Formats: sequence, C-alpha cells, structure tokens
Amino acid sequence: MTRLAYGMLIALFAFTAAAQTTAPPASGEQAVTVQGPQRPSPPPPDVSPAQLERTGDELRAQKFYDDAIDHYTAALRTNSSSAVLRNKIGIAHLQMARYDHAQKEFKRAIKANPQYAEAHNNLGVVHYKKNKYKQAIREYQTALQLSPDSASFHSNLAAAYFARKEYDKATAHYLRAIQIDPEIFERQSHAGIAARMASPEDRARYAYILAKLWAKVGDLDRSLQYLKKAVEEGYPGIGDVYKDAEFTALRNDPRFAEVMARKEPLVTN
Repeated sequence: MTRLAYGMLIALFAFTAAAQTTAPPASGEQAVTVQGPQRPSPPPPDVSPAQLERTGDELRAQKFYDDAIDHYTAALRTNSSSAVLRNKIGIAHLQMARYDHAQKEFKRAIKANPQYAEAHNNLGVVHYKKNKYKQAIREYQTALQLSPDSASFHSNLAAAYFARKEYDKATAHYLRAIQIDPEIFERQSHAGIAARMASPEDRARYAYILAKLWAKVGDLDRSLQYLKKAVEEGYPGIGDVYKDAEFTALRNDPRFAEVMARKEPLVTN
C-alpha cells in the first residue's frame, strides 16, 4: 500500500468514527449517557478534625476506603498520635487486604495507647489473615485481658486456636463467646473462617463443635443447623453425637433422627 493510500484510509476511519460518536439520535430515540461511580471530593482544608473523622466513617461504611483514609489522615494533622484514627486507618487498609499497611497502623495505635483493646484485636486479625496464628493468639489474649467480656475477641481467639488444631481451647472460647452474646455467629461472618479451612474435615469439625456448643446451652434449633452441616461435610467423628452428653436432649428431638438420616434441609422455628 502506498503512503498516500494509507493516509486516505486512516482519514476515512477517523471520519467514520467521528460520525458514529457525534451523530444525533434518530427521531423518537433518546441519547443515554453512562456515568461511572463518582469519587467523593477530597477533604477540604477548613473542616474540623471531628467532622473529617465522621466523614471518614461514612465513606468507610460506603466502601470508599481510600477516601476514608484521606479524611482520617487529614484529621491526624491536628493530632498525629490519635490511637482511634490510626486504628480506623488500619481497618480501612484491612478491608482492602493491605495487611502490611494495616499492621503498621494498628501498631501505631497500640503505641499511642497500649490499653487499646480493639487495636490489639485488629492486629491479631492481621496475623490471622497472614496465617501467623501464634502471633494472632498473643494479640487476642492481650485484647481479652483489657476487655474480658468481648464476645468477638473470644470468638477470634477460638478461631486461631482452631486453626492450630487446639480444639479444646477453641471450644472453650467459642462457648464463652455465645454465653456473652448468643447472637455472635449471626452478626459475625464465620463463613469467612470456614472458607479458610484447608479441608472439608476441618469445616465439618468446626460445624460439629458449634453444634455441640449450642446443644450444651440448650439451643436445639441452632444445634441442629450446625449438626446438619457437620453431616453434610462428612465429619468422620459424627458417631460421637450418640454418646456425647451435650447432645442428650437433642437426641430426643424427632428432628435429630431426620438430620442423622441425611434428609433434606429442615425448617426450624
């Protein structure tokens, strides 16, 4: 192809593309403009630190994590040692799986306030996400020393013990968690914990432990729900349900036989 012919071809292509993008809609049609998500405005310079923090909280709730960090950082300009702001920045990083950044911020929060239980717990979460369960246990234990009646701290510690296959310790802390807050598993996403378990046997054991705990505290509906999961996952020790004392009352429930017969999902009241 000659240079002249090539140039004419390019010009023709440009003309055609322009005609396609600028031609008015045909009669009776409406032009549609597609807009992407609008990024929030950056923090203005004349807003109080308290307002910056509130806006950061709102942005974080809307999952605008980077923008939330911008607002928290702007609020830090008047108080660079704020443990609360450092903790919130760490949470935003954690929610974006930026574990190294989150770890740095949680450590800064702890340095600013060594008695900050939530920061110790959150640092434990970072270690847990990195599969550093021993370090996670240490931070969760510190958090519980500072706030012994936190159901979520007990639940997190239980998960770390479970990951290390220290099932007796895991069971004790799961039990303490539901004693403090019977709704703990409904508010916390334990599906995430189960998804991290390496094998179906681990997931099945986890379900069996929770079934046993709910039976122990007398909540037969929840116990049945987790027992069914244990059955479906093929827990190899499922026969223990016939001899474990915690399941005595459950064994007298007609639904128990249905679950153990691997029938369809049950509707519990």
